[in-house]
Amino acid sequence: MLKGSLLAMDVGGGTQDIFIWEPEQTVENGVKLVLPAPTQVLARRIRRITPQGQALFVNGRVMGGGPVTAAVRNHMGHGLPVFATPEAAYTFSDRLEVVQDWGVKLTEDPPSGVATVTLGDVDLDSLRQVLAAFEVPFPSHFAVAVQDHGFYPQGSNRRFRFQCWENFLAQGGRLADLAYREPPAHFTRMVAVAEAVPGVMLMDTCAAGVRGALLDPQARERQATGLTVVNLGNAHTFAALVRGDRLLGIYEHHTGLLSPDKLFAHLDRFQQGKLTNEEIFDDQGHGCAYVPDFRAESSFAFTVITGPRRRLAQGWPGVMAAPFGDMMLSGCFGLVAAFLEKADNLAALPLS
Repeated sequence: MLKGSLLAMDVGGGTQDIFIWEPEQTVENGVKLVLPAPTQVLARRIRRITPQGQALFVNGRVMGGGPVTAAVRNHMGHGLPVFATPEAAYTFSDRLEVVQDWGVKLTEDPPSGVATVTLGDVDLDSLRQVLAAFEVPFPSHFAVAVQDHGFYPQGSNRRFRFQCWENFLAQGGRLADLAYREPPAHFTRMVAVAEAVPGVMLMDTCAAGVRGALLDPQARERQATGLTVVNLGNAHTFAALVRGDRLLGIYEHHTGLLSPDKLFAHLDRFQQGKLTNEEIFDDQGHGCAYVPDFRAESSFAFTVITGPRRRLAQGWPGVMAAPFGDMMLSGCFGLVAAFLEKADNLAALPLS
């Protein structure tokens, strides 16, 4: 029996979703939070500094970029200096010479009088304060999901991320293999979280979302014979062909580039094994791949859909997955299930 509670955090591009699992408490009564994503919070913090006309110093750890990168570039666009530690600057690009070309000055020791913003995908101090205000004991175990493109300064990190998925499929595509105690060194976001939160279990957000969606009762009924899981996130759309404990196919695109018609066309050919990696990559997505022994079967036609942008799939013949009645926490539930499985815990998530 696991002693102490478990904090599961699914860090996305729009939100960070948090669930605290306690061994003797029902899932429905667990503490749940849906907050702005760290990159959104820190971008707002930087944008608040910009009108003050101050120089900016960015330190901390590599994290998801997106809005925070745009806020830094906007700060420089107003003629204001930006200093950054090399580690933090990897948030903006895998190539530090590119960041320097923008005008960011790399240093561990900025000049006096600058405003400092500390980067990181996990802010345990703030969470500790929030939970303490409501008399919630701080958890002793942690599971975190981030979307890690992988460190690849030689070229496209879109292509590199999908090469990692292709390697995963070639090695059998077992869902359990996507939960890490020691993440691969090229997943630098995961490594940064592991440094900030010792003992944490880590997953990719896409893997956590699939794992959580499979806890939906209708998904469990079809898992042995096969189904498609679609996770429509704020930034990325991920789909997987699942049978048993294996992913047999993976599709990943940027949600903002998808219309319902395009999504439906992709899913139809994906389920048939006819969608190509090149087509999706050339469309500015990540790619599409199958296990080497893949054979298209009608069993993949049953589809469960999750994610905050799930309305994009309205009209597709699928089921809106809501494990334990809460779609926004699909990734968190997937993290808890993976953590308990790795811990060989007898008090696993209930299946009813």
